[in-house]
Amino acid sequence: MRIILLGAPGSGKGTQAQRLVERYGIPQVSTGDLLRAAVARGSELGLKAKAAMDAGGLVDDSLVLGLIRERLAAADARAGFILDGFPRNLAQARSLDALLQDLGQPLDAVVQLEVDSAELVRRISGRRSCGDCGRVFNLFTAPPPGGAAAICPSTGAPHRLIQRPDDNEATVAERLRVYQEKTAPLIDFYRSRGILRSIDALGELDEVTRRLVQALPPVAQAPAAAARKAPKAKRASRRPPARPARRRRPAARAARRGTARRKKTPARAVRKQRVSGPRPGKSRARRRTRRRAASR
Repeated sequence: MRIILLGAPGSGKGTQAQRLVERYGIPQVSTGDLLRAAVARGSELGLKAKAAMDAGGLVDDSLVLGLIRERLAAADARAGFILDGFPRNLAQARSLDALLQDLGQPLDAVVQLEVDSAELVRRISGRRSCGDCGRVFNLFTAPPPGGAAAICPSTGAPHRLIQRPDDNEATVAERLRVYQEKTAPLIDFYRSRGILRSIDALGELDEVTRRLVQALPPVAQAPAAAARKAPKAKRASRRPPARPARRRRPAARAARRGTARRKKTPARAVRKQRVSGPRPGKSRARRRTRRRAASR
């Protein structure tokens, strides 16, 4: 599954992307996270990006596309990915399209999350993120969990919640204006390619996730179904093969074999042995007769 989530700031792209990661086991690719990781590693692309940011300028699109190319080459992105925060304008969309065609990983769907402006202002003012792992929460729609889920996987301590400097009502109006001017034209771009899906992103979090999953094409939902069927197939393959039925010997053959094994003495030979042998009873009678005759 290879998708892009489109939506104005505060539409819930980050929250829904995390849910898709848990559901399908594919990575969320955020250009902001890629830039921060590249700078922290001190890679060639990271050093170039850091130089641009330190100078107060924008990071060149070629650098961002280079980071995306590196990320999509990772093993965990072979089954798909979720792009969040890129592209932001038509030029980036066309460059991304050329990159994905070159990698042989074309997009399956682009999902637009629709939210009205008043709700966007409320959501942005309540948005918080963990300063260590980057997980996004919202005080109104997706508050931080309790218990074991409240532990940051990066530090092993509770999430360190922070608010972005531009997540306040004073700057929301300007950010929405920029979105409408530069990012909204992407909707027509992807609609013309036949891969745009639009969903209502208002309502309960679980309900919005259900709409999002239903909007995805069947090719995107196949991996989850295959994963559910795999254990059954594996268990079936562990069964030992059936043993062939044991053939029984015919009764006549068994009788002949038994007769051949037991070599009995013929009855006639037994009778001859008995006749030719000594007869103890008659011998004693003769000796008594002889003794009587001698005594006379």
